[in-house]
Amino acid sequence: MLRCSPPDPPPTTALTCVLRCFPCEPTWAGSPFLHRPPTPPMVRMTRSKTFQAYLPSCHRTYSCIHCRAHLANHDELISKSFQGSQGRAYLFNSVVNVGCGPAEERVLLTGLHAVADIYCENCKTTLGWKYEHAFESSQKYKEGKFIIELAHMIKDNGWD
Repeated sequence: MLRCSPPDPPPTTALTCVLRCFPCEPTWAGSPFLHRPPTPPMVRMTRSKTFQAYLPSCHRTYSCIHCRAHLANHDELISKSFQGSQGRAYLFNSVVNVGCGPAEERVLLTGLHAVADIYCENCKTTLGWKYEHAFESSQKYKEGKFIIELAHMIKDNGWD
């Protein structure tokens, strides 16, 4: 009687080690080491360009004037009547491709606020700030919103 021996195991490669450690299953998504913020529904993530998120091309958008990274969708614009350190600025509900520095208290034209400078994730230019906390009740609507100065952004897609 002829007995077959089991086949030799395939050689171990770096990829097989990674796949064993980090399986493609939702069970590892909750790991604190692999935290990824949820992607806003209107944003398509990509790795083919130098910045991370692209806003849909069917919408009017604002981009960084220095590197053209998308910053905000026109639908997220709350107000055009703000003043930044370098002139006029716009208030947005949400932004993309933006990093946030540490919060600090500043006395602005409308009173005391805790704000954090925001910068373009691609070219690292300071764009404006994020309102972390408003100390006056009439200014609470600004909390969690973003100021981008006009000196640092341009209009893209469909502004004709």
